[in-house]
Amino acid sequence: MAVRACGLIIYRRLQSAPSSKVADGIEYLLLQTSYGTHHWTPPKGHVDPGEDDLQTALRETQEEAGLQASQLTLIEGYKKELHYPVRGKPKTVIYWLAEMKDCNTEIKLSEEHQAFQWLKLEDACKFAEYEDMQATLKEAHQFLCSKE
Repeated sequence: MAVRACGLIIYRRLQSAPSSKVADGIEYLLLQTSYGTHHWTPPKGHVDPGEDDLQTALRETQEEAGLQASQLTLIEGYKKELHYPVRGKPKTVIYWLAEMKDCNTEIKLSEEHQAFQWLKLEDACKFAEYEDMQATLKEAHQFLCSKE
């Protein structure tokens, strides 16, 4: 049976960015795991019985980053599904895009993570070592920039 996980790609807009360069004012939240290879990832986790995918993404974001659904704005029209093997089993991860309502909201990590960073796209792609995650971040960024 395939493993299923869901999460949010969370971003914030910095007020200081000149309005002509909207893309330059966007930073993405990545969390560093406190287990395994200490990789960097958006908040995500496994779907619990009886939960729908979006509920899982919101619950995991609250558990892993301390962010309530009320502190985020889900961005309409963006949903990304990734498929890759983990320990020989197929895994599906679904991400939605969400903007922080207040870019100064505190991040509160769970025991699953040891650090977090707000990163511009280029740096976020360096931290996210998996190619599909890098591609997803770039795609989300393009989506945001095309909406401006």
